[in-house]
Amino acid sequence: PCTECSCSSGKQADKDPSHTKKKEKEDQSCIPKIFFGTRTHKQITQISRELKRTAYSCVPMSILSSRDYTCIHPVVSNSSNRNEMCVELLEGKHGRSCSYYHGVHKLTEHHALQPVPQAWDIEDLVGLGRKLRACPYFAARELMVGADIVFCPYNYLLDPQIRDSMDINLKGQVVILDEAHNIEDCARESVSFGVTESQLRAAREELDVMVNNSIRQEHHGPLRAVCCSLI
Repeated sequence: PCTECSCSSGKQADKDPSHTKKKEKEDQSCIPKIFFGTRTHKQITQISRELKRTAYSCVPMSILSSRDYTCIHPVVSNSSNRNEMCVELLEGKHGRSCSYYHGVHKLTEHHALQPVPQAWDIEDLVGLGRKLRACPYFAARELMVGADIVFCPYNYLLDPQIRDSMDINLKGQVVILDEAHNIEDCARESVSFGVTESQLRAAREELDVMVNNSIRQEHHGPLRAVCCSLI
């Protein structure tokens, strides 16, 4: 009898019959995902094409991208504020919903049921999504759960807000950054934003109302001072 399993000792098996299952579950949970970050979506297409040429072309994978590249809803995809309109549909505002979102399982199950899945890119997923009338954006997020390798732009890994919204947990995972000399610019963009003078003046006017009506003056007063100094 071997010394690594319960067959060498009946007492050990009686003591904890679920020990083997627990150990298998622990070992399985320790397998890390590979998060491969690139600078642009175009580079993801190039890398997925190279993946097809390797011995690992059949591993479970996913590609995370914005709604700009993956939304196929006829109205939302042609809108300038896709994110907001998508959220409104998912929340059922105005009595409408998104039939493409409710068909996500068609897309995820289609990939899972392929006998020999091949590496794919965003265009492949979007094309299949149009054919099945299923949302590629949310399908890619679902596929991430069982994926061994996940491709995404830099900011999906660097920006904590995006990581949180996409349910990305990098603890214990493998992170690869392609052309990492571009990380500094991406990091700056993640913690920066643009604001116009008209927006600053509008904010100052609203803060004037708050301060003049004694509404949380200790907070709104300093904010108004910042707006004034920037103007």
